[in-house]
Amino acid sequence: MLVIRMNRVGRKNKAQFRIVVQEHATAPSGRHIAIVGSYDPHTKAIILKADEIKKYIANGAQPSDTVYNLLVREGVIDTPKRSVKMPDQEVEEGSEEKTAEKETSATEKNETSVDKGEKAAPAEKEEDAPVEKKSTPADASTDKKEKESPAEKKTDDKKETK
Repeated sequence: MLVIRMNRVGRKNKAQFRIVVQEHATAPSGRHIAIVGSYDPHTKAIILKADEIKKYIANGAQPSDTVYNLLVREGVIDTPKRSVKMPDQEVEEGSEEKTAEKETSATEKNETSVDKGEKAAPAEKEEDAPVEKKSTPADASTDKKEKESPAEKKTDDKKETK
């Protein structure tokens, strides 16, 4: 089956397109049968070989949506334009549903394990309240050393070793 599609040419950040006739299985930048026009999106300049395009369409060539809309705009084809909008991403909606399913299945597992007499894993770890420690005379000396700077600790260690 033949298709009429765009083939990108031009340099970086300055795209230009050839409108070509190709086999549908061929890559857009691959081998083509004929060049039937060109399009510059920056200047909106369109050059078309209307007679050849009509001949290929009459013989069964299918234009891509973008080329079809260009042909309608230039008056080569007298039909309404096609919608070329990108579809919404359904992956995000599906992932939200999957996470909701995982959460419900996790709670169901906890409930069933409680019914069986097993201990259920806590959903969140409870924070322990701070425990006050009573200081002893031995702890007082270590607390004092901990509060001192590292340089002072070194001098104290040297004094103790002498």
